[in-house]
Amino acid sequence: MRVLVISDIHANYTALEAVLKDAGEVDETWCLGDLVGYGPDPNAVVEEVRAMKNLTCLLGNHDVAAIGRIPLETFNGEARRALEYHEKVLSAENMEYLRSLPQNLKVREGVSLVHGSPRDSVWEYILNTLSARLNFDYFTTPWCLVGHTHLQCMFRLNEKTNRVTRDPIVPGEILHLNPKLILNPGSVGQPRDRDPRAAYALYDTEAKTWEPRRVPYNIAEVQKRIRDAKLPEKQAVRLAEGW
Repeated sequence: MRVLVISDIHANYTALEAVLKDAGEVDETWCLGDLVGYGPDPNAVVEEVRAMKNLTCLLGNHDVAAIGRIPLETFNGEARRALEYHEKVLSAENMEYLRSLPQNLKVREGVSLVHGSPRDSVWEYILNTLSARLNFDYFTTPWCLVGHTHLQCMFRLNEKTNRVTRDPIVPGEILHLNPKLILNPGSVGQPRDRDPRAAYALYDTEAKTWEPRRVPYNIAEVQKRIRDAKLPEKQAVRLAEGW
């Protein structure tokens, strides 16, 4: 089964459309959360995700805030401004859809799915080998898929030596998976690894392969919508630079 794995779309509809076109036909889609936040297109993104067939979708921390389960004061000023805008413009139907989504770890086809980390599904960032090592004890499947950091990456646990390494990721390279791994498909809508192209991955449930991918999209078009909506200028600038 061919599975599209996406995360951290962040209301960037143009990037999402580029990813869906690049991925082609898939059997299932696994979305690791943060449909909203930062970007100019919260309704278009939620509606696109809602329409996906064979979808498993989790809540991210920005989604949880948009539906009122986390105080907006928890976020920095610029992120809060975008969430306040999203609260105003999200339709009742899209708000209700977000409220229907789970925020805790889910297991699909023998793979753990979570937004932040197995230890803390909403907030914790797995950014380095230390935070990865702390989390390997919190899932029992061979691998766990996480989002939240906006970094396309992979952490490997050597169970004999009890050491964790961060393995290199080459977009387009098909990786044959062996236990035990934490994999991040990167961010569709706001990459932060100095590569502004939208990030995602394809997972083959039978071959047990993982293919991280990047795809360009019309960043200037999204920047214009950010500015038209009077969202923070930082959210427009960072898209072109991938930070």
